[in-house]
Amino acid sequence: MNTAVDTDAPLNNFSNCHSGILKRLNALDELPALLEPAARARQIAEQSLEFFREAIFEHHLEEERELFPAVIASAKPGEELERVKAMTKRLTEEHRMVEALWKRLEKGLKQVAKGQSTDLDIGEVQRLVTEYTAHAAYEEAEFLPLSEVTLGRNSNHMAALGLSLHMRHVKPVAAYI
Repeated sequence: MNTAVDTDAPLNNFSNCHSGILKRLNALDELPALLEPAARARQIAEQSLEFFREAIFEHHLEEERELFPAVIASAKPGEELERVKAMTKRLTEEHRMVEALWKRLEKGLKQVAKGQSTDLDIGEVQRLVTEYTAHAAYEEAEFLPLSEVTLGRNSNHMAALGLSLHMRHVKPVAAYI
């Protein structure tokens, strides 16, 4: 039995395999451009996690424990007091809403910070940014100017608020006996 050997057959195994290899290499070539944005996403998520817990939650707490009661106590009875109460109620409700949004996002942000895949709700991230931006704008444009007028009528009220805030930020010093 003399069967003819197809001398081209071994080359057929090699001739078309390069197209698949080149396709994968072209995809790999995209990787460097994607690494920088991925690293930036991890960094932003990590910094946001730290900042939100340490700064924003603390900021809300200080406003609600120190600033809002001081302004309410210093407001003139009647229309001004009612306006201040309505403003502090609105701002407090906005604090809770933003904090609830944050809590829904926190798990996904932790995954991003670790470089893990996540189902982070981008719409909720944008909503958090939009809501907080509006909250800050209202507080800066409406509440804080009124607070300055209200507390400014009595320098003792402003000084008491300043001292109270200062004491919250001073680390206790251990007494040596």
